[in-house]
Formats: sequence, structure tokens, C-alpha cells
Amino acid sequence: MHIGNYFGALENWVRLQNDPAYDCFYFIADWHSLTSDYADTSAIAENTLQVMIDYLAGGLHPEKSVLFLQSLVPEHAELHLLLSMVTPLGWLERVPTYKEALENVKDKDLHNYGFLGYPVLQCADIVMYSNLGAPLYVPVGEDQVSHVETSREIVRRANLAYAEPVFETFTNDMDLYAVATACGISSKAGPDITPVSKLSLKDKLSLLHSAYRQSSLQERGYYLANGLGVRSILLVEPESMVTNTPRVPGLDGRKMSKSYGNTITLTESDADIRAKTKVMVTDPARKRRTDPGNPDVCPVYDWHKLFSADEPGRLEWVRRGCTTAGIGCIECKAAMAENLIKWIAPIRERRVNYEKHPARVLELLDEGSKKARAVAQGTMERVREAVFGWDKKRKEIDGSAGSAKA
Repeated sequence: MHIGNYFGALENWVRLQNDPAYDCFYFIADWHSLTSDYADTSAIAENTLQVMIDYLAGGLHPEKSVLFLQSLVPEHAELHLLLSMVTPLGWLERVPTYKEALENVKDKDLHNYGFLGYPVLQCADIVMYSNLGAPLYVPVGEDQVSHVETSREIVRRANLAYAEPVFETFTNDMDLYAVATACGISSKAGPDITPVSKLSLKDKLSLLHSAYRQSSLQERGYYLANGLGVRSILLVEPESMVTNTPRVPGLDGRKMSKSYGNTITLTESDADIRAKTKVMVTDPARKRRTDPGNPDVCPVYDWHKLFSADEPGRLEWVRRGCTTAGIGCIECKAAMAENLIKWIAPIRERRVNYEKHPARVLELLDEGSKKARAVAQGTMERVREAVFGWDKKRKEIDGSAGSAKA
């Protein structure tokens, strides 16, 4: 885990787990790692262990949050499969991060379904832990809101496809036909739902349901939006809980990402921190030591705001020194590196303690995965019944068998 991950997610996760208003689930996405590392999986187990150690060292607590491993909850894969059936290919091809990665990552072949279908699995990861009747929040930064919106769109289609709608309550033939005509489904339902038809209201309602089931998802959404009824909630649409995460650019000024090789991890030694930050990009306007700069466009200043804010006068020293060319970039980077080292030291110390007890770390991960799976199994029982209706069918068969015996 790198410092961008920490400030972009982990810091806020720790805050949320300490708030009794939330039940928090945090996981290690080992299946997601296969989308780019499928050619060599030898490091995944060790990486998983290290991420769990990062979570624990960073402040997540197994008694306050459910910490689990994605692949130990196979229901995620099942829900991903069912959601993939209703997700248009074009939606996935238009995801901005998909296009960005294809353009920027040159050392791996990302032209595979796993990478393209990443948002569908991500959606399954999220909505697996939805509680009907309760909001489902995903803590994200501004740059990740689009990911949650994609999940919302997938869930809407899944609810349209798999959940039975709740139609308006009709007390007479005229009301049923008026609503069917107004929403546009009457032509699909046919003339037998008209008021002059001799069919019973129950039979007409059955025809209406049949016409709805034979309609496309787009048509279903239109009918419901125009008065036929309301969508049933099989899976809860997630909501973004936007957090004001600080800007943490990478060493090269781009978004910090392991794929770009521009990170500082929580395991970095003091020497590595000093060496890596020494070559950070700065304000491109400062070509010479005597050129004044603008700290607001300098990645080093962004890091100063994270690690030097508690040092009296340091931020003002940086701003004044940069804008007047009173200090050089090397000097500025060195000061920031020392404060970064002070900040990272206690996290690194906790990491060392957990690294000495890897069996206990795996035990905590297994325990959390069992808790997560218990919830996931409940969700999938509900989803399977909505999709396949086997419980309903078995009851019909049992009922028929009982009648035959009688």
C-alpha cells in the first residue's frame, strides 16, 4: 500500500469504523489483481498478506470492521456472473479508467475480459453487502464517483431484470386499462385487457405482468417511470460518500499508482524515502535555482501539506522560499522527506510487529472472511430466488404432489 492509498482511502476507513452509525466491510481484492497480473500469480498470496498487514498497521481493527479476502467469499463471483448478464458492453468500454489504463500501461496486455469487466465485479463486491431498507455507502474520493455511478446503473438494470415490479393497485377494469394506456404497455398486453374484454380483473392483471416480462429492460423502465408501478429492490443502489481526500500526486506528478511506478509505500526505509523524493518533479517553471516558482502547481508542496502541516512555520517557509527563489527544490524536498519519515515511522513500527506474526494475520483474515461470507450467502439466497425461482417452483411441485395424493 502506498501513501496515496492511505490518504485516499485508509485514513477515512479508520474514521468510519469508529463511527457506530456504520457497519464497515473492507476487503483485499485478490481477484481484481488478476485483471492485470494474470500472467504471473506467484506474488498474490504474499501481496495479500502484506496488504492485510497494511490495513492493520494503518489502523483498521478486526473487532470494528469486517476485514476479508475477496476469493474466500465465492459468492462475489456468482453475483458478478449474474450482473454481467445485464451489463451492456458499451458501458464498460466507456469507463474512463479503462481507456486511461490502456493508454498508459505499456508493459502488460490489458485487452482481456477480466480488465474490461472489472466494474461489474466491483459492483458485485459493493452490493453484496446491501441491506434492504438501509442505505449502502461507498467512501470514495471525487475521482472515484464515476465508478460508483457505474455500479448504480448496473444495479438498476439488475433490479429491472430480476426483481418483480410492484404494480399499481387496480380496483376495476377501467383503472387498469387507463394506467396501461398511459404508460404505453397496453399495445403489448393486447386487446384482452380493454374494459370490453370479458376476462376477469385478475386475468387482465396476469396479462399485464406477462407483457411486462416480455418487454426489454429499457421498456420496463419506461413503463414504471410512467405510472405502471415501482421497481422492486433486489439489490440496493450504492451511494457515494465523497470524502475530501487530499491531493497526493505521484513522484512524477501523475496520479500515484503502482502501475506507474511513482509511489512511496508504507514499508519504505528512510534511505529509500530520501532517495525517491530527491528526484520528484517540481514546478516546471523553476528551471534554474534562481527562478521563482509556484508551490500551488508543485507536487512537493502537495506532500508538504500532508506531512509538514504540524511543523510550525514550515508551510510558510516553503511558500515564501519557492515564490522568491529563496530556497531551492533540493532543499525543499529534503525538508518534506524528513517530515514524511516522522509520519510514517509509527505505521512502519506497527507493521514490523505484525510481520513477526504472519500466522495471526492470516487467522484474522480467515475470521473476517467467514463473517463476510455469512452475509454474502444471505444476499445470494435472495438473488438466486429472484433470478431462478427454485423455491417457488419446488413449492408448486410439492403442492401438486400433495393434491395428487389426496
